[in-house]
Amino acid sequence: MLFRGTIRVVSTFTAEDVRRLARLARLDLDEDEVLAFTRQLGDILEFARQIQSVDTTAVTDTAAATVPPLREDTPYASLSRDDVLAAAPDHDAASGLIKVPRVIAAGPGDGA
Repeated sequence: MLFRGTIRVVSTFTAEDVRRLARLARLDLDEDEVLAFTRQLGDILEFARQIQSVDTTAVTDTAAATVPPLREDTPYASLSRDDVLAAAPDHDAASGLIKVPRVIAAGPGDGA
């Protein structure tokens, strides 16, 4: 790994890097997947290096960066908390919170 200033620049991805990322993401990868992701992430990193090496000094700013906003950003009154809670299918009026169903399965150590 290389260090430029305070940003860590990875020179390449190793199989151990992929295993560590898989653990952080709670992914269970077999060895074939580890090798495939190692190659794919290395290819992505190499492509990023190629992009970074392109000389863009003669490129003018894009229109999106120079066009002013389409309208004024003016604040206005929004719905009251009571109106929002009344429209929610399930809520706790005492706490003022809307209850929603779990969409991510409980994982180890999350208390659910």
